[in-house]
Amino acid sequence: MEIIAFILFLAVICVLLFGYPVAFTLAGVSLMFAFAGILTGTFDPALLHAFPSRLFGIMTNETLIAVPLFVFMGVMLERSKIADELLDTMASLFGSLHGGLGISVVLVGMLLAASTGIVGATVVTMGLLSLPTMLKRGYQPEISTGIICASGTLGQIIPPSIILVLLGDVLSSAYQQSQFRQGNYSPDTVSVGDLFVGAIIPGLLLVGLYILYLIFIAWIKPAAMPAMQKHSDINLTAWFKRVTCALVPPILLIILVLGSIIKGVATPTEAASVGAVGALLLALVNRRLDLQCLRYVMQRTVRVTCMVFMIFIGASIFSLVFRGYGGDTAVHELLTHLPGGTFAAIFIVMLLMFLLGFILDFIEITFVVVPIVGPVLLTLGVDPVWLGIMIAINLQTSFLTPPFGFALFYLRGVAPKEIQTKQIYRGVAPFIAIQVFALMLIAYFPELATWLPDKIY
Repeated sequence: MEIIAFILFLAVICVLLFGYPVAFTLAGVSLMFAFAGILTGTFDPALLHAFPSRLFGIMTNETLIAVPLFVFMGVMLERSKIADELLDTMASLFGSLHGGLGISVVLVGMLLAASTGIVGATVVTMGLLSLPTMLKRGYQPEISTGIICASGTLGQIIPPSIILVLLGDVLSSAYQQSQFRQGNYSPDTVSVGDLFVGAIIPGLLLVGLYILYLIFIAWIKPAAMPAMQKHSDINLTAWFKRVTCALVPPILLIILVLGSIIKGVATPTEAASVGAVGALLLALVNRRLDLQCLRYVMQRTVRVTCMVFMIFIGASIFSLVFRGYGGDTAVHELLTHLPGGTFAAIFIVMLLMFLLGFILDFIEITFVVVPIVGPVLLTLGVDPVWLGIMIAINLQTSFLTPPFGFALFYLRGVAPKEIQTKQIYRGVAPFIAIQVFALMLIAYFPELATWLPDKIY
């Protein structure tokens, strides 16, 4: 029966490759396997009786309420042209240096990642705003596209990230399961806040490595990243006012959201509501808020939220059927008896997720793969916060890797026609190497992800 569970997994992947919606594929293929098993007497239909209680659990999960609130916050900031002001301001700060505009794009990508947490929106926004400017200033297409793709995917790891919210909820359940298996019936909880705090140092590490690489390229190839002309007649008072107005509000909003979670003043859901109201006020102050803007933001929020929860529901059905055929037991036996122990198990899981990242979005991987492998890895003694950060960076690397990386498709969709796809591929290659290096650092020094949560909590 365990073989049927793996055939079910492969069948879902194959149907997804034909372009069918993820949520309905997960539910539909799983139910077909379940009905076939009922007819042949190989599947217990009583297992499906657990689905209503799981559905009710999704509906009453307070942590998941943060998802639409963070999506609303991100879309509102995107629509209110905050990114435009940030990019112009950063360019005025660093543009007079070789590579300064590239560094500005990385820093704006970091701020947008902390503000929106949505990878696709960040890549598209940065592609529309900064790519024409960089090309106009004489930047090489490869360097320009690589910077935009890499900085756009920072939304995977820099909190408040949607993937960290979803991972926090799934890993919390997986950690409880692993502790119950070991006889611990009062385990410590793993929260979204733990992952948010754990992601701060790795996120800043990635940003720092990106900037160091750009400084190095600007040093050895100054013609590839020319400096912008500095205006001698600039009004310092007006310039300082502009910098303050552009940078302080979004940074203050980020501090309010993350600070309230880190300090324990607010839960992630409550902090997300603060972020949503703050984004609304910023749009109002910038005179970007009208009925049309509000309608667009609300519709986009509903679409993304519905997609997330439909995938969650489909994944719940898949999980029930997969476990009904003994798939979870087979995965546990496979990973715990690998030669090489825990290291080999983590390596296989990370490789699998990296490859699945070519065809699945992070939401599907979080809801489908993590509940299967998470309890097994955590039973082997892996730290849940470290595991969550490793998964996030691993998927971020997958989304950058040619030829199927999602970030590449996002940028290809908004890039000028003169930009060739192979130029985008060449541009992201150094940043992929940087991310793999960062992943290896965090694997070798887990304290990069676990030290700060331990200190704070």
